Formats: sequence, C-alpha cells, structure tokens
Amino acid sequence: MIELRIALSCLALSLILNLVVTAGEFFKPFNVTYDHRALIIDGKRRILISAGIHYPRATPQMWPDIISKSKEGGANAVQTYVFWSAHEPVRGQYNFEGRNDIVKFVKLVGSSGLYLHLRIGPYVCAEWNFGGFPVWLRDIPGIEFRTDNKPFKDEMQRFVKKIVDLMREEMLFSWQGGPVIMLQIENEYGNIEGSFGQKGKNYVKWAANMALGLGASVPWVMCRQVDAPENIIDACNGYYCDSFWPNSHNKPKLWTENWDGWYTKWGGRLPHRPAEDIAFAVARFYQREGSFQNYYMYFGGTNFGRTSGGPNYITSYDYDAPLDEYGILRQPKWGHLKDLHAAIMLCEPALVAVDSPKYIKLGPKQEAHVYSENAHIRAESTNESSNIGSCAAFLANIDEHKAASVSLFGRTYTLPPWSVSILPDCRNTAFNTAKVGAQISVKSTEYSVSSPDISPLQKTMIQDKVFPIPETWMIYQEQLGAWNNDSFTVSGLLEHLNVTKDKSDYLWYITRISVSKEDISFWEKNSVKPMLTIDSMRDLVYVFVNGKLAGSTFGHWVKVEQPLLLVEGHNDIILLSETTGLQNYGAFYEKDGAGFKGQIKLTGLLNGDIDISASLWTYQVGLKGESLQIYTTEGNEKANWTNLTPEAIPSTFSWYKAYFGPPVGNDPVALNLRSMGKGQVWVNGHHLGRYWTLVAPKTGCQEVCDYRGAYDSEKCTTNCGKPTQIWYHIPRSWLKPSNNLLVIFEETGGNPFEISILSYSTKTICAKVSESHYPPLHMWSHPDIVEGRVSITGIAPEMQLQCDKGHIISSIEFASYGTPKGNCQKLVKGNCHAPDTLSVVSQACNGKNSCSIKIANSIFGVDPCHGVLKTLAVEAKCSPNTITLESSVSDL
Repeated sequence: MIELRIALSCLALSLILNLVVTAGEFFKPFNVTYDHRALIIDGKRRILISAGIHYPRATPQMWPDIISKSKEGGANAVQTYVFWSAHEPVRGQYNFEGRNDIVKFVKLVGSSGLYLHLRIGPYVCAEWNFGGFPVWLRDIPGIEFRTDNKPFKDEMQRFVKKIVDLMREEMLFSWQGGPVIMLQIENEYGNIEGSFGQKGKNYVKWAANMALGLGASVPWVMCRQVDAPENIIDACNGYYCDSFWPNSHNKPKLWTENWDGWYTKWGGRLPHRPAEDIAFAVARFYQREGSFQNYYMYFGGTNFGRTSGGPNYITSYDYDAPLDEYGILRQPKWGHLKDLHAAIMLCEPALVAVDSPKYIKLGPKQEAHVYSENAHIRAESTNESSNIGSCAAFLANIDEHKAASVSLFGRTYTLPPWSVSILPDCRNTAFNTAKVGAQISVKSTEYSVSSPDISPLQKTMIQDKVFPIPETWMIYQEQLGAWNNDSFTVSGLLEHLNVTKDKSDYLWYITRISVSKEDISFWEKNSVKPMLTIDSMRDLVYVFVNGKLAGSTFGHWVKVEQPLLLVEGHNDIILLSETTGLQNYGAFYEKDGAGFKGQIKLTGLLNGDIDISASLWTYQVGLKGESLQIYTTEGNEKANWTNLTPEAIPSTFSWYKAYFGPPVGNDPVALNLRSMGKGQVWVNGHHLGRYWTLVAPKTGCQEVCDYRGAYDSEKCTTNCGKPTQIWYHIPRSWLKPSNNLLVIFEETGGNPFEISILSYSTKTICAKVSESHYPPLHMWSHPDIVEGRVSITGIAPEMQLQCDKGHIISSIEFASYGTPKGNCQKLVKGNCHAPDTLSVVSQACNGKNSCSIKIANSIFGVDPCHGVLKTLAVEAKCSPNTITLESSVSDL
C-alpha cells in the first residue's frame, strides 16, 4: 500500500512536471539585443539579477523548489553551465536524462517566468572534473585544448552546435518564446590566453565567429576576455566588479560570476562571505552602471559521483550560497539579498532611462550616483513629491572603518562603513547594505522530531523504525591487485589516465622483486630498511608488500619515500594509484595526467639502487566491487558478504552494506560519516560521492567575521580542527519507503556502526529589528506611496520570521522589545523591556509557518523607555507540522 501510494504521488508529480515543461511558449516571442547600458529585451532595457544554478548538482525533483526560491529571493534570471562530460561521456553517445536533462531544466526556468543565461563554454572550470571536458577528448590524436588546434576546434564546434540546435529544436530561444536570452562561448580564457601566444589570439577570434555562425540570434558573452571581438560582450568575474568596464562603449556592463562564497578542498577550512559584504558589492555594481549580475552560486548543490574536480575538491559544493546544498534558505544571506534585490528593482525605471548617472562627490570616501530621467531633479532639491520611477540614487561609503554623515537632496544621511544606501525616489532610504533585518537561521540534523504534539508511541516509531542504521552490517573484502582477465602485463610504467580513461579512480600497478640472503643480512647488520621511491606522484598512492599495507602518500606531484619490509626470495609489490578529481583549470592541463612520473626505485640495497620502472608491471583498472556493481540492488548479491562484528573493525579496503528506512517527513536527508576514513558511498545504486575525513588546520579561523573591507576566501573561515566534510546529501527522490541499500567502500578503516542517517532542517530562527530599520520594501509599491499621497517615512518597520516549508513556529524562546542584548541563542533582556512582548509575539507567530510583527510602541501596548531607540529581538523554534508528521508516521 505504501509503495502504491508513493507511486501514485510520483506519477502525479511527473504529470504536473510534464504539463509544465511541455506547455509550449513560456513568453510571447521577443528579441534580445543590447546597447552600452543594458540588455534590451523586447525593446526595453532591463536590469537583471541572475541566480547561478547547476542542474547536475541537484536532482530534477529538486529543481522546481530551487527555481521557485530563487525567484522569491528576487532573481529574474537563472544562469547555468552546460557540462560536456555529463552529456557526452562516450564520443557520439549523448545523455540528456535525469540530472542531465537540460531541456527539462530550461523549460522549468521558463515556466517560472525567468530568463536563462546558458554558458555553453564548453570549457566550464566550475571545480568540475576535468573542467567539464570528457576525458576521451585527450585521446584524440594531435589534440591541444583551447587553442588554434584543428582537432580540438572540430570537437568543440560539434558539441556547441549540438547544444544550440537542441535549444532551437525545443523552441527555447527568446525569439521562439523561450527563456534563453544569452549564451556564452569559452570561459575565462583571458586568464591563460598568453600561454598560447598568437595561437591563443587566433582561437579567440575563431571561437567568436564559430558561435555567431550557429544562428542562435541572441547575444554571446566571453567572460574575463579583454580582447573579446566587437560583436561579443566581455564580462567580469570576481568578488567585486563595480570598477570593471567592457572593452567597447557599445557593450553593457555584465557580471557573470559574483563569488558569494568559495569552494573547499579536503583538509581545508570552510569559507564564508558575509551578507553585508556581498550586498555592498552588488549595490556598488548597479550604482556604477551595472545591468546584469549573476550569483556564483545562488544554489551550489552537490558534486555527486566522481564529478568534483581539483584535485581534492570536496563532495559538497555548498559555496556558502543563499540556498544551501540541500536547497534550504541560508539566512540572513538569502533574506538580506532579497531585500537588496527589491530595492534595486524599485530603481529599475530610473536606472534604464538614462545613459549614465550624475556623479557627486560627498566626502573623501563617500560618493553618490544619481539616475534621473528628469533634468529638473537636482541634488539640492527639497521637493517632497514622490520620484519613484523617475529618480534613483545610490550613496556609498567605501571607508572600511568609519561611518559618515552626508548631505544630499536637502537631507542628511548616515552611512555605516563599507555600505551603500539605496534611495528609489532620490529622497528616502529603502535599504542599506550594512543593516541586516533578515532573520538568522540555525540548522540542525536530528534523530527525533521535537514537535510536542507527537505521541510517545509515534516518537518511538520514528526513532526505532526510521532514523537509526540497523546494527546489522555486512562486509566484503576487496581483492588486492589483479582480479579478472581484463588485467594485462607490459614492460614499464603506463600513465594512469591512459589506462583507466577515468572510468574509475583506482588503478593497480603490480610487480615482483627478488631479495637475496645477502640483502637481508646487510639490512639487519646496518639496522636499515629498503625504501621504495617514486620521483613524482598525484593524487594518492597506497603501497602494499606481500598483501600487507606498508603505507600511503597523497599530494600533487610529490615525491614518495616508503620504507618496505621485504623477505628473502620473491616479494609482490602492489601500488594502488588513486585520483581524487582531475585538474579543471589552467593551460595545457590535458597534459597533466595522473599516477606516476619519473622513476620508481628500490633504494638501500647491498649493491645499490635498482630502477624497477622498466620491470614487468601488471595493470588492473578499478575495484572488483565496482566491476560487480555491488552497490546496486541487482549487483550487491554478487559479493560474498559476511556479517560484520564490532571486533572486526577497522578493516581497510573493505565494502560495507546495510539497509535503512528514511527519516519521516519531507525534510532533506543527510548521511553522517564522521566515523569513517576515506572512500566512496552509494544509496540504492546512486553514487553520493567521495568522502574523506581529513581535518582542517587548527588555526586560521575567525571567531568574529568583520564584513568591512575587501573579501577573499581566507578572510572569514570556520571549522578549524574539524573534518572538512562529514555530512553527505541523500536526495529524497533516491530513497524508498524502506529497505534502502547503503553501500560504502572504505579505504583506510572506519567504524560503520557509528554512521547515522538524519533529517536536516532549520531548527532555530532569530531576528533583531529596530525602529531605525527601513519600512518594508513591499510598501514602496503601494499606490498611495507611488502617487505621493502618503510618506513612506510614516510606515513602521517590520520583523519577518519564517520556518522551512512543512514546518511551523512551535514556540517563542525569547522575545524582548526595548534594549535587548546578545546574539542568536544568547539573547538577554536589557534595562528597557516591554513586559507583554513574549505574549504579543507568541500570539502573532505560534503555529504558523511565517509571521510578521511591526516595530511600534502601539503593538506592544507601551513605550518601555521614552526617547530611547528600541529594538525587537526574537528567538523561535521551528518544528515539523504535526499534520504532515502524523500522515508520514501513519505510512510506517
């Protein structure tokens, strides 16, 4: 019955999605051109705010929610790369299904009323394996990537044409009524162009002409390409792009990658970019004539399978984005940027009406840009009539330390350090980048449900039947070395990728050496051990002697010196070479390869060193468990599994399996692998990715992150002294109602009995809003405000609180209107406090998914301290909706 109910639900969802994505035109067909000020869409200049979303880093079931939350956050466009390696894993064999269904993704974007910027490349970088190029590309005779090289250009043109033709066939270009308004050819080529000399310059011109010749009839972009041809828009990538200008006055100012976070390597700290700083960067961009800005990333997602590049980039691609890896709002970043976007779009009529703003110097580090379509509006004007739509101003204070008071429009404005104030009517401040009014969300992963309305029996059912992994684990020992007839033996060392073709991370190198009695005596007499040396190696090598692990080394082209314990007679040497993501950036990286370079020697022998590089080596690609696909429902029975006991761990190079039930409800699901070492993990045959519990340095993190001043990836980091990643996303759509197969390949030894499956959600929300905050942005569009009949300054600010979808505010843990102190989860009352605050907030919010409270004395029935600036501070708990939970529990 459960399976039938879920199957019907999935069928209904599929029918809805099909209706959405096969609806034909999403817009009335329109043309897209541009001038020096902006993209011109259907004859009108537009200000565009784009959300970077990579479709393969989420599941199709997640796409609608991610797109919806992006639109709710104020985006009117979406940007994505096109991943060549995902779509053509074998030359001439294409994959546009599942997470690679780019057509469905583009149609979902269009059905949401959003535009799309499609970055075909086809080189993408993106911290993606091999930069998005299929590995088979490197095997084409005579090929050199990204230069004036005919074999490469032929393959590149073939794939780019494939994607353009696909978009045209599916009626997805703007002039066909689709959402695609802009394309990209190449990607940050200017960073490496000089490495190729004249051939690089020739390649840029060829790529531009090739793209324009495909008949897409929408603008093309080259980012970070100062020599982009006249008919290609060059665009900026970086943390700040306000000072960027295109290479021609005829081109608009576009920001294709606004880095709102950064990627992470195994063993690294976790970078974070403050909401105040990224808002400052965005406001400065639009202040200084920017017209299109894309967040890289708005949703980062997950490097499922073996898609992470590097080497050594982690499986999570969270990127500190406004939507986290699981698709949940990251607050306050998402909310603060939503308010910023609303303020910018209030300014859009004025921003696009003029060719350039009026610049006003306000101080040594303070300046204003005024956009006015009416010549009579002057900086000193005191006219109180509304100018919304006809005049907009941005006031910036780029001082990193000091606030400033500036005079403009007959008024005085106070600007916090490193901030921009936005005035949609050239009069009143709607938003300041340094003043955060959005809530803070504290997320958690929990075994049990905290709702007070769940009965003890239901809690027991949830805990006992859903969350824990059973204590019954099984183990299968991976066979070391050669394990089937596909192995082969040749003289000398072969390059790793030339053998594996990246079908597996693993390649076995096997040889045999003989040791004499005299060598043994020499070592014993001199108390030394022979050493295996490898001149250069990447990314990881395990060294086995006679079936026992001798040691390992990891790094990027590092020397290996491994002591060996050898015996008299024959000794079997096995080297397991392993990649942890292929290089994705730089010139000539197709020549980088993997595995070993130089010589492999035995040192410390009686008669001197022996070069074994030219010896007979047997090669075996991959793991036996991979070949048998024992991580799938169909293939797992092919292995000789035995019961695992706690006494038998840790066990290296072992496969583990167990079955589990999913957490109740619809919250995202996370797998906790803190107790494991290194390896890969699958659920129901779906490859979650690589895992590795390398620990970040103990130092270098900041207890308090100061948003002021230029940001870089080392400025605001966390997680010092902890494993870089322990949580791994299991998409809900990959789970069954019960008996989900979890399979893990563990290399170094870990304890699977401590693994847990957990639900992930926002548990605590906090907010602080004072009387000095600005009126709600939605009020600016009220007719009375627009027509100037009512002053926006007379409207009280509001606090808005919201739990995740399917959750409600179950309790108010703290509430104080007055002078509260402290931060989220550490709030305390000040000397001034309205006694009815808790009851007022509880009545407004308890039992609701979201609520809003005005910041005014009348709301709380008293002015608790006359003449003092008052603040409302609230901390609330979010819990799953009782009805949803009871429905889920009833299915158990």
